[in-house]
Amino acid sequence: MALFFTQILTGIQNGAVYASLAIALVLIFRTTGILNFAQGEMALFSTYLLWKFTDTGLTVWLAILITMAISFVGGALIERVVIRPVEHSSALVIVIVTIGLFLAINSIAQVIFGSGQRAVPTFYPHHIWRPGGVIISSDTLVLVGVLAVECVLLFLLLQRTKLGLAFRGVSGNADSSRLLGVPVGRILMVGWGLAAAVGALAGAMAIPTTAGLVPSSMQQILVFSFAAAAIGGFDSVFGAVVGGLIVGVADALTIGYVDALHGIDLVVPFGLILLVLLFRPAGLFGSTHVERV
Repeated sequence: MALFFTQILTGIQNGAVYASLAIALVLIFRTTGILNFAQGEMALFSTYLLWKFTDTGLTVWLAILITMAISFVGGALIERVVIRPVEHSSALVIVIVTIGLFLAINSIAQVIFGSGQRAVPTFYPHHIWRPGGVIISSDTLVLVGVLAVECVLLFLLLQRTKLGLAFRGVSGNADSSRLLGVPVGRILMVGWGLAAAVGALAGAMAIPTTAGLVPSSMQQILVFSFAAAAIGGFDSVFGAVVGGLIVGVADALTIGYVDALHGIDLVVPFGLILLVLLFRPAGLFGSTHVERV
C-alpha cells in the first residue's frame, strides 16, 4: 500500500505540471480555436530565461515574475507577427505554422543558451517525509499549491473582470463581439500572452524537479499536457486541471506497477485520449456544439 500511495502522490505532483501547461493550451484554443503545438517550446524558452536570470544572481521568485512578464509580451508578439497573418487560413496551414514555430523556438534556444544541461533552482526548500513508508515530497505540496493559486487567479480574471468578460465573449463568438465594440485583436493578443505566461510558470514548476534543463525537456510534458486537455475538454480550464491529474496519476501507477517495459508510460496518454474520443469526443468537461444544417 505504501507504494500505491507514493505513486498516487507522485502522479498528483506530475499532474499539476501537466495541468498547468494544459491550461495554457486551453486558453489559446478558447480564443482562437488553435491547437498550439509550440506551447511546450515557448515554455522551454521561458525556462531558459529563468535559468539565465537566476544564474546572474536574481532570486528565484523575482526571476519567475520577470520571466512570466517577458513571456507574456513574447506570446502577444507571436500572436501578432506569426499567427495573425494566417488566422483565417485552413486548419492544416495553422498546424504547420505552429509546428514550424516549435522547431524555430527550440533551435533559437539552443543557439542562444547552448545544448548542455542546466540546473534550474527551486523557489522553496526541498524536504521528504516518510509517514508509514509513504514518500511525501515538498515538491508535491508546493506544485499542487501553485496550481490551486493559479486556478483561483484565472477564475477571478475570467469571471470577475471586464477583461475576462471580453475574453469569454471573443471565445464564444468573435464576430458578434467585434460588432459590440470589443477589440478582438487585442483580446487575442492577451490570450496568447496569458497562455505564454502560464506556460512559463509550468516550466518553472516542472524543470527543477527533473534531472535538468535540456532542449528536449518540455517535449514529453507537452504530450501529456495535450492528453490532459483532450481528456478534460479543450475549452475547459477546469477540465484541463482534472485531465492533468488523471494523466499524472495513471502514468505514475503504470510506471510503479508495469516497469518491465521501457517507454510503457507513453502508452498511457494516447490510450486515455483514444478512450475519451471514443466515448466523449468533446472531453469530460468540454462543450458539445450542435449545428443545424
